[in-house]
Amino acid sequence: MSSTASGRNGTWRNWGGTVAARPAREVTPASVEELAAAIRRAGEDGLKVKAVGSGHSFTSIAATDGVLIRPQLLTGIRDIDREAMTVTVEAGTPLRRLNTALAREGLSLTNMGDIMEQTVSGATSTGTHGTGRESGSIAAQIKALELVTADGSVLTCSEKENPEVFAAARTGLGALGVVTAITFAVEPVFLLSAREEPMPLDKVLSDFDELWAENEHFEFYWFPHTGSTNTKRNNRSAGPEKPVPQLRGLFEDEFLSNGVFQVAQWVGRAAPATIPTIARVSSKALSARTYTDIPYKVFTSPRRVRFVEMEYAVPREAVVETLLELKAMIERSGLRVSFPVEVRTAPADDITLSTASGRDSAYIAVHMVKGAPYQRYFTAAEHIFTAHEGRPHWGKVHTRDAEYFAQVYPRFGEFTALRDRLDPDRRFQNDYLRRVLGA
Repeated sequence: MSSTASGRNGTWRNWGGTVAARPAREVTPASVEELAAAIRRAGEDGLKVKAVGSGHSFTSIAATDGVLIRPQLLTGIRDIDREAMTVTVEAGTPLRRLNTALAREGLSLTNMGDIMEQTVSGATSTGTHGTGRESGSIAAQIKALELVTADGSVLTCSEKENPEVFAAARTGLGALGVVTAITFAVEPVFLLSAREEPMPLDKVLSDFDELWAENEHFEFYWFPHTGSTNTKRNNRSAGPEKPVPQLRGLFEDEFLSNGVFQVAQWVGRAAPATIPTIARVSSKALSARTYTDIPYKVFTSPRRVRFVEMEYAVPREAVVETLLELKAMIERSGLRVSFPVEVRTAPADDITLSTASGRDSAYIAVHMVKGAPYQRYFTAAEHIFTAHEGRPHWGKVHTRDAEYFAQVYPRFGEFTALRDRLDPDRRFQNDYLRRVLGA
C-alpha cells in the first residue's frame, strides 16, 4: 500500500477503512509557495481546505469535500543544526524516513510511537505518542514549526516567535492552518534495551506504580478473557548492541505478531465463541525476550493487521481503577474481544490540546479487527473512560463534542479563540472540527 491512503475514482479513504471522502479537487504542492497559492485559490472559490497525511486517523479529521492537499512532495530534511541539536523536516515526511535519516546522521528523537507510517505533521497534529516516564509525545519534542494560515501567509512559531500559536499548533488538529515544516529536538543516537515478558494482569496492576517509576518506557498489552499481559520495558543502555536475530525477528514480529494474529482475528470473526480460547493461546504465544538496539528499532514495530481503535488518556493515578472497570465490563457484557488492550503513559506537557496537557496521563487503547462490529464494545469502554475525565486521541474513534472538551481541557477556550483569529472564515473547517471545536 502507498504511504497515503487510497484514492479511487476521486474518493479518498483512510487506512482503517472507516472514512471516505470525495474532494472537489486534489492538490500536490511542491513548495510552500504553491501550497499558499492553493489555499488562496480555494478561498476565492469558496472551498474548504484539508491536508491529509497517511490516513492513519480513524476519525474524519482529514476528510473534506473541498480541496484536499496531498503532502508527498513536501518531504525531506531541510536542515540539521548540530549546535542547537535540532532537525527541520518538511511536513509530509513519513516518520520512517525521518527515523532512518536521523540514524544515518548519528541522531535520534527521544521518544516515538510504535507505527512509522504517518507523516510528521499528521502524527503531531493528532497527538501521536509512545510511552514514557519523562519523555512525552512526538509533538512535545517540537522546537519550532512553519504554518500556512487561511489567507496564505506563512507563520514561523516557536517559544520566542508567535508563542501563543506555538502552544496550540503543535497539536493543531489541522484547525489553525497547514503545517509545512517542523523543527524537532534531537539527541545523539543511543541504545535502548528492551525487555518483553508475560506477566499476570493482577501483578501488573498491583505493581503499576513501581513498574512505571523504575522504567523510562513501560507499556503492556492485556488480553481480554485472560488474566495475562505482555509487558515491555525500554531503558537506555551502555550496550553492547544486541538486536533481535533476523530469523527470530521474522518469526516473532511477522509470523506470530502479524501472521498468526491475523488468522486468529479471522477465526474469531467467523466463530466469536472461540475468542476466549484464542486469547489464552495468543497470550502465551510470545515468550520473553531481551534485545538492545537503536531507538526506532526498539520503539516501533510492523502493524499489518488492519484494525479500528479507540484510545483515551486518563489521569495516570486513575489507570488501575479504569482498567479494572473495563475488565469487569467485558466479563459482564458477553462481548468477545479478540484484540489486546494497550496501556501506555506520558508526562504532562504544555501543548493546549495535547491529551497530556497539564496532567500526567495513562493511555488505554481498545481495538477491534477491521470489519468486526466494534460499536457496542467502544461505547461501553467510552462510558468508563469519560467517567474518569478521559481525553480521546484526536485521530481515533470517539463520540465527544466541543461541550465535553471544554470541560476536560482547561485551555480549550484559548485554542478556539486562536482559531477565531487565524481562521475566521473557517477555511480549514470540516464536520469533525465542527463537532470537536464547535461552529
